[in-house]
Parts: sequence; C-alpha cells; structure tokens
Amino acid sequence: MGIFSSLMGNAGAVDKQKLHAEYEQLLTPNEQIQIGFKLVRDTFIFTDKRLILVDKQGLTGRKTEYLSVLYKSISRFSVETAGTFDLDAELKIWISGEQQPSISRRFNKSVNVYEVQQLLATHVLK
Repeated sequence: MGIFSSLMGNAGAVDKQKLHAEYEQLLTPNEQIQIGFKLVRDTFIFTDKRLILVDKQGLTGRKTEYLSVLYKSISRFSVETAGTFDLDAELKIWISGEQQPSISRRFNKSVNVYEVQQLLATHVLK
C-alpha cells in the first residue's frame, strides 16, 4: 500500500499472517481471517464469522475500539469500482434497521473489490 494512497484515506490489503499475529487475541478458537485491509491506523478484517473494525483513537493510537459486526446483521451492501479518473473503489455496508450506511470505506486500486463483494455476498446471503 503506497503512502500517498494511505494519506488519501484509501485502504490497501494486508497479509493474513500479519493480521493473525497482531489480532489473534480477538479471534475465537476456530475463527479464520479471510482478508484484511489497513487505512492509516485503522484496520478492518473479514473473518469466516464476522467483520472486525479496529479503530485506533487519540494522538498516540494507544486507545483502540474493536467493533464486531456479525454478517447476519448486514442488511445490504454496495461496492463501487474505481474508474478512469476516480482511482479508488468504495464499500458501503448497512446494518439492519439503519437508513444510512453504517460502514463506509475506500480502497486503493490494488484491492480487488470484486473479491470483497464476493466474500460479503458469501456470508450475508447464507
């Protein structure tokens, strides 16, 4: 993930082994990380059971919020692909009962948004 892309607020993919080493304590015994993304200091991780949002807070980033979103609570989602002049793709997720997207993230062009869409569809449509 390039530094310019990070500064622009676009997430890039992170190696699963790195994510597992850093966030192993958040996972249940049989939970597996499928894909993860990092955006400056924040991270979001798709596992086989849920979506985990890691929000580093404050100046030092020592305070951290971990938000778990069960796939069954996702009512809909949208993926917008990157275009010729718009170099980032966007993911929006609505949680049941919400009128506006509860989660919105941008991806840099190195991320295969079709893979993200397929992963979400696999879990949400069960």
